[in-house]
Amino acid sequence: MDNVLFGLDTFGDVAYNDETNKRLTYEESLRMIVEEGKLADKLGIDVLALGEHHRKEYSISSPDTVLAALAMVTDNIILGTGVTVLSSDDPVRLYERFATIDALSNGRVQVMLGRGSFTESFPLFGYDLKDYEELFEEKIAMFSELIKNEPITWEGKFTQSLTNQQVYPQMSKKLDVQVGVGGSPESIVRAAKYGFPVMLAIIGGRPIRFKPYMDLYKRAAAEFGQVAHPIGIHSHGVIADTDEEAVEIAWNYIKKSMDTIGRERGWGAMSREHFEQEIKDGSYYVGSPETVAQKIANVIMEMGIKRFDLVYGAGGQLQKDRFKTIELYGEKVIPRIRELLKEGGYND
Repeated sequence: MDNVLFGLDTFGDVAYNDETNKRLTYEESLRMIVEEGKLADKLGIDVLALGEHHRKEYSISSPDTVLAALAMVTDNIILGTGVTVLSSDDPVRLYERFATIDALSNGRVQVMLGRGSFTESFPLFGYDLKDYEELFEEKIAMFSELIKNEPITWEGKFTQSLTNQQVYPQMSKKLDVQVGVGGSPESIVRAAKYGFPVMLAIIGGRPIRFKPYMDLYKRAAAEFGQVAHPIGIHSHGVIADTDEEAVEIAWNYIKKSMDTIGRERGWGAMSREHFEQEIKDGSYYVGSPETVAQKIANVIMEMGIKRFDLVYGAGGQLQKDRFKTIELYGEKVIPRIRELLKEGGYND
């Protein structure tokens, strides 16, 4: 239905050249991400969210800069992050940057706050990982005050002291803020406390296992006297003309990405059996347009979500295959999902 949003997320995985199969340079990668955003906008996709990473396999360390570029070459798509690592950023500077992009994009910017699934930004910007929890708690509290667009008086342990300070550019509306959550009940409750909508990052297993977090969010919002906003999810996917082609791409690249992370975190390498189970019943949306549309529609109706973001380009992938996923998602998958949701009576 029209009240469900469909987005694309990328972590800025550096793609591979279609002809040489060599990794693009970081400069080429960033320019191609702008082209991907232009294509998504042309196809009528609702949201594009860019992740923040400070690692060699990703090109986007400054998503707001890329979003500023996209603001000038797109017309309708919501330009967001997925996520901005608030813990290692300055809330005031962050607010100023996104207020600026919101003006440039004519009100289309969205910032998704998170603690981040990687920790490279902490030592890079001079923060201590022992303060991981406290940093986020204090900075999200400060950010919730900044978005009121009023003079702020603030004193914190990790943040600057301000006395009746107006921050500029002053916005005429409230900044669109979301919170990205990977599965922590504390994060769910914190988002509800400040009245922020939640996006659940579901990168493995059956999505329905996150339903208790959605219920927790509603209960916590009620206890804090806040609005329980519609919840969304994001998960990895590859779309191609056939199931077989999509599965081959996903096996070659998503596996590579997950195995890289796994080696750092002590996980075993992904088996083919695990991979295929994720496609069948888990959180990989891999296949032809009809296959992917059916699975996304079923998850939306089962979980009662109002936004679904497909994480594309995991592991890099050939540039042509990234464009193909975006093209099929916008032209075939989203319209088909809307048909299926209408047929299923999903209109609450």
